Amino acid sequence: MENDAIINAKVTGITKFGAFVALEDGRSGMVHISEIAHSYVNEIRDHLTEGQEVKVKIVGVSPEGRINLSIKKATPPPQKEGYGGRRAPAGPATFEDKLKAFMSDSESKISDLRHHSDKHGVRRRK
Repeated sequence: MENDAIINAKVTGITKFGAFVALEDGRSGMVHISEIAHSYVNEIRDHLTEGQEVKVKIVGVSPEGRINLSIKKATPPPQKEGYGGRRAPAGPATFEDKLKAFMSDSESKISDLRHHSDKHGVRRRK
């Protein structure tokens, strides 16, 4: 079993710090919580279930024979989203494009906060 190999595995157990998986060759390995998804993972069960088939990349084998694996390195990262959930432009975004998107998103959030505070009788400072 070589580092960087991508193989199929099956989730056999979930802990607070990672998931244990059974590899194709019968051995088992562990995917640390930081290697489960491209986004922040607070609760592993939100991303994996026992019995689920996953692709994993071998990132290392310790001298004791422990196999360290990564799901996120075995899968392409999701497409980036722009501000406010809009798709980012295909090419490199200019500073002005990013600023416009940021301002639009900020105005939307401020409007939502004002609506929420007005609805619940919270007084704003003027």
